[in-house]
Amino acid sequence: MQAMHSPLKLIVGLGNPGRDYEDTRHNAGFWFVDRLAREFGVSLRLDKAYQALTAKIVVQGQTVWLMQPQTYMNRSGVSVAGLATFYKIAPAEILVAHDELDFPPGVIKLKYSGSHAGHNGLKDIAARLGSLDFWRLRVGIGHPRNLNLQQDVADFVLHRASREQQALIDQALDKALLVQDKLLRSEFEQAMMSLHAA
Repeated sequence: MQAMHSPLKLIVGLGNPGRDYEDTRHNAGFWFVDRLAREFGVSLRLDKAYQALTAKIVVQGQTVWLMQPQTYMNRSGVSVAGLATFYKIAPAEILVAHDELDFPPGVIKLKYSGSHAGHNGLKDIAARLGSLDFWRLRVGIGHPRNLNLQQDVADFVLHRASREQQALIDQALDKALLVQDKLLRSEFEQAMMSLHAA
């Protein structure tokens, strides 16, 4: 359990780069990191060494990296493992924010470790880190089946949410921003209780 209480040193938002993708459901992780960057008054800048947009914040004297891989979703691990290896950041010190098909829009949950559940970004990160033992901030976007849509999943995640669904996703991300101080102080149980409360 001790690893679960290591302070976070890297917060990654998953998504796809470029204007064509910026408003699509698959970029929910990017949206969270954008909010964090605004909250801390920092700008994400391209770091070619890691093929990612990055920024640094300092929390209680500790550097925490913010990252948006620019490799496209299925190669997200290139950026994450590259920076983590260079700065000797353990998997348990990484939080990955990502879109979650299993939750409806408006639901957001924190989880440590577990399966990648077929999410290509998580799958690549786990493979390149050699571990599934990192934190996940799971941003509900719904599933086409549960939303009575005929789209397949690959098509669904690469399209915009409806206005109503997007409003719910935005509310969930704002809720997560309210617990960022708990996340950054390693108060993960308290953060979970706040996020998971109905």
